Formats: sequence, C-alpha cells, structure tokens
Amino acid sequence: MSNWTAADIPDQTGRTFVVTGANSGLGAVAARALGAKGAHVILAVRDTAKGERVAAEIGANADVRRLDLADLASVESFADTVESVDVLVNNAGVMAVPQRRTADGFEMQIGTNHLGHLALTGRLIDRISDRVVTMSSAMHQLGTIHLDDLNFERRRYSSWLAYGQSKLANLLFTYELQRRLAAKGSAVKALAAHPGYAATNLQGRTEGFMDRLMPLANKVVAQSADMGALPELYAATAPDVFGGAYIGPGGPFEMRGYPKVVASNRKSHDAAVAAGLWELSEKLTGVTYP
Repeated sequence: MSNWTAADIPDQTGRTFVVTGANSGLGAVAARALGAKGAHVILAVRDTAKGERVAAEIGANADVRRLDLADLASVESFADTVESVDVLVNNAGVMAVPQRRTADGFEMQIGTNHLGHLALTGRLIDRISDRVVTMSSAMHQLGTIHLDDLNFERRRYSSWLAYGQSKLANLLFTYELQRRLAAKGSAVKALAAHPGYAATNLQGRTEGFMDRLMPLANKVVAQSADMGALPELYAATAPDVFGGAYIGPGGPFEMRGYPKVVASNRKSHDAAVAAGLWELSEKLTGVTYP
C-alpha cells in the first residue's frame, strides 16, 4: 500500500456505503472520495443542511439522512431506513468536550463515539455484506475502560481521559466484533482506522485553552483532512485488507503519512475486557447482536 491515495480506490459502482458524520471533516472527505468512485453514499449526519451541501458536491449517488449518535431513538430510526449496505464507516465523533450527557444519560464521548456506533452497527449487522470500519485514535493510549463506571458517574471527569476511553472502546469493539464474526463463519470484516493528526473541525471544541492552541497546531503540525481520511478509505475499500486490521498513517509516530497497518496497545487486545465491555454496552443500549 506504499503511497496509497484516494486515486487507488477501486471502482465502487453498485456498492452502498453508510458514512456517519459525513457533513464535515474526515467524513465529508471520505464521502466525496467514495462518491467519485461510483459508490452510493448515505451521509448519516446530525446536521442535514450541511450534509446536503456535501451531497450536492457528490451528485445523484449521494443520499442524506439524519442520525444523532447521542440519541438511541435516532439511531433506531435511521437504521430502519437502510435496506442494505456493503460498508458501514463509523466515522463520526466528539473529542475532549466538557462533561455532558447524551439523550439517554451516557457520558457524551463514550455515548457518541462508542455506544452510538455499537448500537448502529448492531441494528445494521444483518444488512451489511462486506465490512465495518470504525474510527479510533492514537489517543486510545490514554484510555482505560472502567466497566464499573463507564459513564463517569462516580469518577472525577477528565475530558481527555474520557476521550481516550472512548477511542480505546472503539478498538475493543472492533476486535471483539471481528472475533464474533469469524466464530459465526461470516465473511463480513471488522476493521479500525485512525487519521493521525489531521486538521479538522473536531479540534477546537474543548471550551478551554486548547481551543486557542489547536488551530495553531493544525497549521504547523497537522496533515490535511484529505490525508487524514486515507486510512479509513483504505480500510473501507482495499480488497486485500484483513479483518481485525488497524490502519493508520505510516509516517513518524503515526502522526501523518500514507496508510498502512499499524499496531494498537496491549489494553486494546484484552479479550476479557472486550467481552465485558460488549456485554455492558448491549445492556446500556438495549441492542443485542444476533
């Protein structure tokens, strides 16, 4: 995959992709790239007006539908509109936001980044024919899964530790999903990806001093959103990528560069924690996988 770019995406004519958070940032880049290769792209977005603007750039093969991952009722309503999908790209997310709760009372970051996507995937899994790609982050290194207090109901809240927990949960979910699919003999693959440090509107919403620092870092350090979207595009379309793979930038410290298979930390491969998180997540969301 040396120097793989969006130009290397195979023809996707006749295939359907659901991309969450496709109204801006990496999701919009991914949706445009997939549409340019002939895919039918369902932009699953909270802000449908912004989604329509991206869809207009893609053309007739783009479809905008409302999805709020911080509201399980919205997840269910959206899933009911999808008849079949080849690839689900769990791209949307929030990062290091102040302590808030989802519509269902979950801590906002674990609720949106992990529980919302787990519920969406579970509701669609019988209609997915090819693969599930879930976006994680190098910041999973900060995370620890607290099964006894996943939603920061007793712990002191830290926006960055909450973000790290949610991104670690994305990896544990991906690896556990792959194990379960393989055990069932399913041909569907579960993969994860991360963008390195890419300049997007994900930064700048901490409501603290980091909001002033991140725009400067974006200009000096970050790679473009076009480059940051390559790992998820590779994971979503490369014919030879294997289930359970984690794709990230190939440059120094995985901060930038072209996509390649990368490694995640030991915590992300703890099968006992993954099973516990899966059981708890099903209980919290009310979504049980078949």
